This record gives sequence, structure tokens and C-alpha cells, in this order.
Amino acid sequence: MEEYFICPECGSEDVEVIKERGREITLKCNECGHVWIITLPKLKKVPVIVSKHERSFREFAELPEDETVKVGDVIELENDEVRVLSIELPGGKRVRRAKVQEIQTIWGESLTYPKVFGVSIYLPGGITQSFKVVVDRDEEFVVGEVIEVGGYTFKVEMIKTERKLMRSGKAKADKIVRLMGHAIRGRARRKLKVYEGYESLQEEG
Repeated sequence: MEEYFICPECGSEDVEVIKERGREITLKCNECGHVWIITLPKLKKVPVIVSKHERSFREFAELPEDETVKVGDVIELENDEVRVLSIELPGGKRVRRAKVQEIQTIWGESLTYPKVFGVSIYLPGGITQSFKVVVDRDEEFVVGEVIEVGGYTFKVEMIKTERKLMRSGKAKADKIVRLMGHAIRGRARRKLKVYEGYESLQEEG
């Protein structure tokens, strides 16, 4: 865990560690020469179950024991960024926030893995064609736009996000659960890639 220090006297970030003794560190500012001592927080190694859509991987995060973690927080791992989806305490109890020292396991979603969400296309005769698509998390989608998926062209009439069902406006892929709309004739503004599973993305990579 890399630490960054700021001089309490002059605010400079040009600081060097001149002595380490356990969690006690002596620091010196190279700008004004100020020397001071700090005690680093005690760290706890917490298991993190990282979801990459249908696959999950067990990683570990070293977090300060007195820090509070809540659902929605982003945790930095060695090779990933993970958004907290659930927090498990001893005994299997799930909570939305807890002190690190109380946590048994954190469940989260990888933010370096592309976003996968559902698409429902309504066809004549009451038929619904469903797909899963894979997109960049920063990509935006707008109600009313025309999209092609799996050979079908449709107009987006509703966007279901993690929090609400939208009949107007736009949303980032990172927050989208499903796009819905009727099939139409016409030219699509863009074509989305059908998701074929974790292995298919690893082969591309």
C-alpha cells in the first residue's frame, strides 16, 4: 500500500521517509526541513470476491482497520478497481456499511472488466428477443436512439438502471441493467457486440 504525505508546515508533497519503526514513521520535508512522526493505521487483510459478470475471483485488500467501508465505495486492488456490492460480517450477515475490523468478506464488481447488460427487443406477435451485450463502461445510451444487436434493429424506449426505469434521458453503461424497445425498420446509429462469456473476452485480450 503506497502512502502519500504532505508537510503540515508548508503543504509540500516533497516528503521523504527518514526512519521506519513498525507502524511509526519519521518524515522530513525537503522544502522547509520540517521533521515529524506519524503512526500508520493498523491494516487488515480482507478477502474480496471480485465479479467479472458470470465469473468470480477471490482477491485480497489491505485496508485500515478503523476505516468504514460502504456499498458503492471503490476499493483499489493490486491489479483491479472494485466497486463494493455487498459486505459480509461473521455469521454470514450482509450489511451496507461496516468498519473494516468487523468485515469478513467484501463482494464487489470489477471496474476494469467491460459492462455487460441485457437488451430486450419486442417483435411482432408478442415475441421478445433477449441478448446480453458487452460495452465500455463510459459509453452513454439515450432513450430514442436506434441500435442494432444480433441482426435486429430497435429503438430504445426504456433504460433500466440500477436505481430506476427511464422513459427519457440518457445513462452511462456502468449504471445500466437493461435496454428495452420495439424492433423497427431503418438504419441503426450503432451496433452493439453480443456477449459470449468471460472466456471469449480473454481470447480477444
